Order: sequence, then structure tokens, then C-alpha cells
Amino acid sequence: MFFKHIYEPGLAHASYIVGCQKTGEALVIDAKRDIDDYLKIAEAEKLKITHIAETHIHADFLAGSQELHEVTGAKLYLSDEGGPDWQYSFPHVGLKDGDSFMVGNLKIEVVHTPGHTPEHISFLLTDTPASPHPVMMFTGDFVFVGDVGRPDLLEKAAGIIGTKEVGAHQMFHSLKKFKALPDHIQVWPAHGAGSACGKALGAVPSSTVGYEKLVNWALQIDDEEKFVTALLEGQPEPPKYFAMMKRLNKTTRPLLTTVPSPKKLHTSEILEAIASGVRIIDTRNKLSFAGGHIPGSINIQDNSAFSTWAGWILNYEDPFILIASEGRIESLTKALIRIGLDNIKGYLADIEELSEAGLELEILKQFTCNDLEQNEESCFILDVRNESEREVARLNNSHHIFAGYITEHVETLPEDKTIVVHCAGGDRSAIAASLLMSMGFDNVANLTGGINAWIQSGHKVINN
Repeated sequence: MFFKHIYEPGLAHASYIVGCQKTGEALVIDAKRDIDDYLKIAEAEKLKITHIAETHIHADFLAGSQELHEVTGAKLYLSDEGGPDWQYSFPHVGLKDGDSFMVGNLKIEVVHTPGHTPEHISFLLTDTPASPHPVMMFTGDFVFVGDVGRPDLLEKAAGIIGTKEVGAHQMFHSLKKFKALPDHIQVWPAHGAGSACGKALGAVPSSTVGYEKLVNWALQIDDEEKFVTALLEGQPEPPKYFAMMKRLNKTTRPLLTTVPSPKKLHTSEILEAIASGVRIIDTRNKLSFAGGHIPGSINIQDNSAFSTWAGWILNYEDPFILIASEGRIESLTKALIRIGLDNIKGYLADIEELSEAGLELEILKQFTCNDLEQNEESCFILDVRNESEREVARLNNSHHIFAGYITEHVETLPEDKTIVVHCAGGDRSAIAASLLMSMGFDNVANLTGGINAWIQSGHKVINN
């Protein structure tokens, strides 16, 4: 048997390719949209991708199953569970609980595991030449290492009211199926630490049923109502783009079988775009951005959270421009198309060109902890962290708006005070501060180092 785990850190997303080396057939599970990795692996291992499967209709990334089908001709094996509202609308082989199919000599058994979503299925793999018993389980967003999939996304991200409690109860009963499995079975989930599909995902890529029985918090609670309460508590804010992913992943859509190459824009093209109001995303370090940036641009740093925050900020209709080094454009483009943000107008590598052309760059003020302490009376302190972080510790007299919701609550902000924005370390607050400046607030500052620096410098906080 051939097995390969493919991990994309930006979305904390894991996909898999398994193959029967005797017959040369291969299966890809929960594919990402940029499919070149799977094609290269299959070619190197002399395998033909004949089967494509998904554990569920994903919310956090745009699945590459349709792209992979377009290129390889492999059949799509997708869930037909969950009822009429949770069906894929394009042709596929429908799967129900108890179904199975063969990939060469590899047997794939389907287990309906609702909770995260109503249609969610998991796959048990048996390497039949080696053993008559399953050895692996691909759990999707059902069981993670140390956690289980959140049941509230349909309600919070997709706006389907009344589904989170139902999903939590379904998860409780699905976990009974999991607990009944042999301890030796390997667990390979669709996400790792950093994913918004759970609240306590572990950083190691895989586990076993036995290990999860011992350490996974969700498997320690036998009372159903206590489990439901615990599961729904403390879940992070789901990014806005999740609702779009749910829609796009269940229907036909424009396909990208190759990664596009954004155009390097001339100074005149950038100036024209600025004049016409095209959104500009500056991916430089927050301090470089603060020192001088294009007026109206948004600072989303090129780091592991780039695609998530791009999904929060950008919409799917309007074009945008990237400020990034030439060597980073391909990686950033991949990060964007993985969540369906295809409308990249082009990029600029060096904003100094614009300064030389006469464009006056804008500066984002930085406040030290001492600056804030000395000017607290004249400042409006804006905390843009998650609510769960704020419950642990917060600055006195601070106000709270999560960074992703700034634009919806801008009317609550004063225009006669300096708005000092903070998060934990300064990254999310740089995004929020740049958004405020793009909306016309000219008296904005970012708290350098965030609340972490505030605490480390000996300043007091309110602990709940």
C-alpha cells in the first residue's frame, strides 16, 4: 500500500493519497484546490488517480475534487447522507453508511459520522492483502487529534438557525461509533492545530483510536447534555468566507486546473487602480507597513494566517492587488485560490516606485505601552481579539470588536479620540487599524506588542 499525507499549514488542512501498488490505482481524500501535488505524487509513484473522495461539504477551503476529476477523469465518491439540503448537486457516486468500494486491493468502508455537518462521513481503510481488519480511519472534521469538529458552523457561518444543538447531539452519538472501534486503528483527520473547525486541535498529524480514548476531552464526557454544553463553549469566530465555501463546494463552479500567474503591474497601472478604488492588500511586515504604505491599503501579513484573514476582509466580486515580493507571489496566489479568491488583478513588489512617482505614503502610528499609559484619558482602547481571549484578561476601559467585524461596527467608534487598537501581539490589530484608516479614521494607532507587551511591562489588566 502507498500512503501520503499532504499538509497545507495556512489552512491547517490535511489531505491524503492512498494507492494500491499492485494495480496502480489511487484514491485522493479531501483534496485542496491546487491539485499539482497529487498529480506529481501519482506520477512519481507510477499510480493513476482513479478515485476521489470527500468526508463532507467543506466550509474552510475550496475543495479540489472537481478540478482533480476534470484532469484525471477519476470518479467522485461523495456523501449522500444528511437529507436533501446536504446533497452535492454535480454527478458523483453517492455514499451511505455501510457502503464500501475498492481501490485496487484496498477496501474503503463508509461510516456516517454526523455532528460537524449532517452529511459527514468517515472512511475506514483495510489493506486486504495484509489483513482482513481496518488499519486506518480518515475522519475529516469528525475526530481531530485531541478534539472533535465543531457543530456550530452551519449556524454561525452559513446562517442556518437551530442547527448547532442538533449537531452537538449528533456528534455525541457519532462518537459512540468511534469508541467502539479497535484501539489500533490510525486516525488521520482533515485538520491540525490552527484550524477554525475546532477549538483545541493538536499539532501532531495523526493519532489512534486508543490514544484519543485516553486524551481527547470530548471522549471523556459520558453525559449527553454536559457534552453538548462543553462542545459549544469557547468555539472561535468562524471566518466570513466559510458561508461562501459551503455554497461553492456543493455545486458546479468555475474550475482552476492550473495555478494562475498574476501580472506584475507598472506604476501607472497601480496609480490608476488606486484612483478607481481597487482594494490593495499589503502583505509586508506590520512595522514596514506602519512606516509607509499606500493610502487605503489593508495590511494582511504574509504568514500562516494570511488566507484566513484574506477570507475575512476580501469579497468574491471585486478585484484586488497584492503588495508582495516577487518570490512570494506564487505561494500567496495558491493561498488565495484555496479559498476561492481568484480575482487577483496583479501585484507590485516595491512601493518605493510609487513614492518616487509622487504618491504620498501613509503612516500608521505605533503606541508603546508607556504612550498608552500617559495618554489613556484621550484614547479609545479597542480590543480586537476573540471573546474567549478577552475573558481571560483585558485592559481597563477597553472596548471590544473582533477584528473580523470592524466594518460592521464602525459607527460605534469615536472620531474625536485616538483609537488605539490592540490584540495579543500586534498582528490582528495591524489588520484592524489599517481597515479603520481605509474607512477614513485618521487618528488611529496600533499598540506595539499588544496586551502581551502590556502585561510583560508590568501594567495591570482585569482578570475575569
